[in-house]
Amino acid sequence: MIEVKNLTKIFGEFKALDRLNLKIEENEVFGLVGPNGAGKTTAIDLMMGMLQPTSGSITISGIDVIRNPLEVKKICGYLPEKVGFYEHMTAIENLLYFSEFYKMPKKEAISNINELLELVGIADDADKKVGEFSKGMIQRLGLAQALLNNPKIIFLDEPTSGLDPKGVTDFKNIIKKLRKDGKTVLFSTHILSDVKEACNTLGILSKGKLLLKSSIDDLLKENINIVVETDPLIDPSILKSFGEVKVKDSKVIVKAEEDFRIEISKTIQQRGCTIKEIHLLEPSLEEIYLNLIGGIT
Repeated sequence: MIEVKNLTKIFGEFKALDRLNLKIEENEVFGLVGPNGAGKTTAIDLMMGMLQPTSGSITISGIDVIRNPLEVKKICGYLPEKVGFYEHMTAIENLLYFSEFYKMPKKEAISNINELLELVGIADDADKKVGEFSKGMIQRLGLAQALLNNPKIIFLDEPTSGLDPKGVTDFKNIIKKLRKDGKTVLFSTHILSDVKEACNTLGILSKGKLLLKSSIDDLLKENINIVVETDPLIDPSILKSFGEVKVKDSKVIVKAEEDFRIEISKTIQQRGCTIKEIHLLEPSLEEIYLNLIGGIT
């Protein structure tokens, strides 16, 4: 659905993106994670045809974004990091105005808008002027606007910014619904808990470079540690067949590719040792993320 090849964007002497290569499949919910200044917003703006790349190519649903940016916008929805509306107009009036860009019949647009305002949780404020909205309400309205044209692909830049805990939960539920409806979603964030709960894949971006693209499940499996404490302390070399082994605080830690606790238990018992403790230690996404970006200079 989305294919980016060697995408580079340079502003003056600053390289915002450095030969980015990325594929996102249809119906995938992809979280683009990275610190401020990593290039997340630049990447989304390029994919939406709002910026011209220095080099590289972008294809969205078979459409060349550089050559046909308007065609891409017809099938995409977009929530920018800083969403803006006309403050003197109501929520409905703002969305009706935007619906004219898609040449929607007014009756159809109103019905669609009412459903979207219900979906994002601000239906009761439909006739309130946007100038009276809180930041979180504006963010919800922005999400409704991004879905206005029933897009195949939705780009969301820091979508939970300004949302309270309930708003964040609502957002995650909306993302799950969009996936059930067959949509493809790419959203950027630096809040890793949002990614773990809302996405099935993620990419880690730092200083314009894509450090990693992986499914959430595979990433966590690849970083499984099995912690074993025995009496007496077992010879760590005996467990090397299960993975990389180290000893810390009288415990043996096996970095494995899968859960080998049953096999490890049998091996320890065969050696005549008593198992005092054996458990999985899965690092958080935060730990994996920091380990990756920490080594980038």
